[in-house]
Amino acid sequence: MTGRESHLVELVDDAGRPLGQATVSAAHQPPGRLHRAFSVLLVAPDGRVLLQRRAAVKTRFPLRWANSCCGHPAPGESLADAANRRLGEELGVAPVALTEVGVYVYYAEDPSTGRVEFEYDHVLRADAPADVAVRPDPDEVAELRWVDPARLMTEIDADPRAYAPWLGGVVSRLLRAGEPAGARADDDAPERSGGR
Repeated sequence: MTGRESHLVELVDDAGRPLGQATVSAAHQPPGRLHRAFSVLLVAPDGRVLLQRRAAVKTRFPLRWANSCCGHPAPGESLADAANRRLGEELGVAPVALTEVGVYVYYAEDPSTGRVEFEYDHVLRADAPADVAVRPDPDEVAELRWVDPARLMTEIDADPRAYAPWLGGVVSRLLRAGEPAGARADDDAPERSGGR
């Protein structure tokens, strides 16, 4: 078990209430255990979001495009502290202000590694300054690109296997946060993806 796989995550129920803890490795073994996670979207002043292509050594969905960074808060750790820690580790980005724009509960099986994701995922928006310095760790990130989020949703529909299975749900939470409240259709039931 690698160092990151031995870290503890917070197990939760389907309403996000803490139930206990497990290692990252145990939580991601089939059939998976629902646990707290976060997905950060760095948003440029022009509205584009930063995507990372996950490094080949990742144990879940390697070499697929995903949101700017993601991870798991340790039991008792705040989302902001955990997310800023991972932004620094993965992208070399200094701490930023974060806004939660929704929760995305999903289940996905990775056919290439046999691992699963079963996550109560807090979607966090980070407004990046125009001159944001990004220095990705090659052990975490294969490549980066900025993309318009509405265009990204079309790309995911056209070629879902190029993207992490949670990315569409994460980006949809970001897009919904910009709509009038009456236009939102909040559905926090777990979405299932067989690792398309």
